Order: sequence, then structure tokens, then C-alpha cells
Amino acid sequence: MSKIAASSTNPREQPTLPIRIELGLKTMLAAALVLGCVWIALHLAPVLLVLVIALFLVGTLNPIVGWLEGKGWKRSFGIAVVFTAMFAVLLLALSLTVPALLEQIGSLASRAPALREKLQGQLSASRFTQPLAEALKNLRYENLARVSAPVAFEYTRRSVEVVAYLVSAVFLALYIMIDRDRLRGGVYALTPRNHHIRLSRVLLKLERIVGGYIRGQVVTSALMMAFTFVLLSACRVEAALALAVFAGLADVLPYIGVFLSVGPAVAAASAHGPLVFFIVLSSMLAYEEFESRFLVPRIYGNALKLPSSVVLFSLLAGGTLMGIPGALLALPVAATIRMLIEELRLELPGEDIDDSRVRESDARAEREYERRAAGVAAEEAAAIALQISDKRARPAPGS
Repeated sequence: MSKIAASSTNPREQPTLPIRIELGLKTMLAAALVLGCVWIALHLAPVLLVLVIALFLVGTLNPIVGWLEGKGWKRSFGIAVVFTAMFAVLLLALSLTVPALLEQIGSLASRAPALREKLQGQLSASRFTQPLAEALKNLRYENLARVSAPVAFEYTRRSVEVVAYLVSAVFLALYIMIDRDRLRGGVYALTPRNHHIRLSRVLLKLERIVGGYIRGQVVTSALMMAFTFVLLSACRVEAALALAVFAGLADVLPYIGVFLSVGPAVAAASAHGPLVFFIVLSSMLAYEEFESRFLVPRIYGNALKLPSSVVLFSLLAGGTLMGIPGALLALPVAATIRMLIEELRLELPGEDIDDSRVRESDARAEREYERRAAGVAAEEAAAIALQISDKRARPAPGS
């Protein structure tokens, strides 16, 4: 009997039980909902991008409208003045850049045969560059135009789409700012009351992040504009102001901004000889490198409170994942993630911070909000929550 009992307890003779995985109805519904949201987001990516651009415009222009409201202006009148000023600045920039660029393109096209012959003679002087001279001699413009026509048409079509999306984003931003109170009331109505103060803090910090990002873009574009204008003026290149304005506007775009800002300036400098061409080309490329390696990490790092290494990594990651839109949104997204970690009190594995004072301050703000917002509608409650959070965020006088 003892041998039989002992043999029955041998692990090798125990029956293997199958592993069963059971998914509940809630889990299946949640997974289907997530997959559905991902599918919708992928198919509505342009629409979501328009919404993001509109929210960026709102975050940039809303503080200006709020400042005008503080001066006694009506909100509707302030919105009209701000958007009119924005359109006026845009039209002024286009009027300064587009005619000058078209003139430079026409001048370059008219001088193309002479430049080609001159470059061919220079390349023929050395046996190392002789093959390039032969290739340039055998180049036929009609063949080049025939090959590049489909590519040019595709880029033109995409440019028209981009312009249409940008115009839609501007008008969506206008409608969001006009309907601010109702939209904000709807968001607060969907949020439990005990989270209204935290929601208001997140919204205020998001507005500051967007404002800091836009200020960084303005600073880097202005510096590029000033450098290009001084360089081209010193080299006596025509239309220096127009080319500088275009370079500053193109500097906003990552990756292709380098070619858009350097190309027209170098093309205009080519009419003044190889020495001026080389000076402008080398100076512009050196400044682009200085901006990307030194200015961008420091300007955006200070504005968004991000380390320089995080700034560079975010730009690389955003550009790799989503191209130009990803690179444009990388820095505010990184700053938003950092802010949410702080605001939601997410405890990181390596941190042990005593935030009792912050929690006590939050509790006082929530008690004040409960007292002031008791029995009021969501729109008014949102205004009260934002007022309390904004007051707490401002430094005390003399501090």
C-alpha cells in the first residue's frame, strides 16, 4: 500500500491540465472599442491634424485676446482684431516673399544656359570632373521636364491639400474661440466635479506649453531672418529682405526647412560669382548647424522646461514616426507628457518625493471650488475653476 501511494504522488505521473484563457464580455468590448478608436484615428489622421493645429492657434492667440479683455475690450471685438492682425501679417509676408522669389526664379531660368556653359568649362579643366562635364553637356532640358512633370504635379496637389487643411484649421480655431464658454462647459460637464480643479490646472499648463513652443518658434525664425538679411546685405545680393523673410518662415519646417531657407538665398547669390556663392552657402549651412545643435535645445528647453537631450531625442523620434508633422508636434507632446506626470502625481520607480504641501494646497483649492461652484452650471463652474487655478499659479507679490 505504501508503494502504491508513493508511486501515485510521482510528479511525472500527474496528469497535465490544459491552460484555459477566458475573456469576459467587458474585456472583449474594451478591446473592440480600442481597436475601433485606432482604426478611426488612422483614417481620420488629416482631420485630427487639423484639430491639433487649430488647438495650437487657440493656445497661441487666446492669451492675447484675454489680455485685450483685461483692458476692457469685448471678447468678440478682441478676437476680430487678433485674427485680422494675423491675416495682415501673413499677407505682408507673402507680398514680400512671393514676388521676389518668382523674380529670382525667372532670372535664374534666363541665365541657365550661360551658367551651364560656365560650369561645364570649369568642370572640364580637371580630369577628375571631366565625366560630370560630359554629363552636363549631354543633359537635355526637355527630357528632364518630361521626367519631373508627374513629380511636380504630385507635389502641387499635396501643396494645395496642405493649404486647404491650414485654412480649415484657422477657421476651426476661430469658431473654437468664439464658442469658448460653451465648449469649455461641455468638457467640464463630462468631467466629475472632484476633478475640475485638476482639469483646470492641466488646461492652463497646456496653454502655457503651447505659448512657450510658439514663442520658441518666433525666436528661432526671427534669428534666422536677421542672420540671412545681414549676410545677403553684406554680400550685396538683391532682394535681401524678401529672401530673409522667406528663410525665417521656412525655418519653422523641420528637415525641408533647411533646403527652403538655404536654396533661394544661394540661388540669388550665384549671380555674383563663385566667391559670393561659396560664402553664402557655407555661412547658411554653418548657421543651420549652429541653430539645430545649440539654439534649438536651449531656446525650447527653457521655454518648455525640457533638457537639451530630450529636445533633440524628441525631434528625432517625432520625425522618424510621423515625418514633418511628428517633428513639429514632438516638443509640445514631450512637454505635455512631463506635465501630466507631475500633475497626475504619477510615482516613478526611482523617486520618493514628499509632496504633502502640494496636496494640502490642492485640497484647499478644491474646498474653495466646492464652496463657490455649489449649485451653478458647468459653464460658470469652469470659469470659477480656471480662476482659482490661475490665481494659485501666479507668484505672490514680492516673491
